[in-house]
Amino acid sequence: METRTAVIAIIVRNPDSAEGINALLHEYAEYVIGRMGVPYRVKKLNLISVAVDAPQNIINTLAGKIGRLAGVEAKTVCAPAE
Repeated sequence: METRTAVIAIIVRNPDSAEGINALLHEYAEYVIGRMGVPYRVKKLNLISVAVDAPQNIINTLAGKIGRLAGVEAKTVCAPAE
């Protein structure tokens, strides 16, 4: 199946959702290239970027599940198809 390279940008306003995010990233670990998290204490939120290489439906599913967690927003940017 054809894969796409993408970045999922995550903004976490509810620290209680961190466990859910980590569980989802663990569930989809085979597609994760890398991740970076930055706490932004001034605004009391965390910024996470997750690089993935996966089929488009997997990328959409993962971003959707993350975005449905309480106090979490997720958006995806995909590299052009090759």
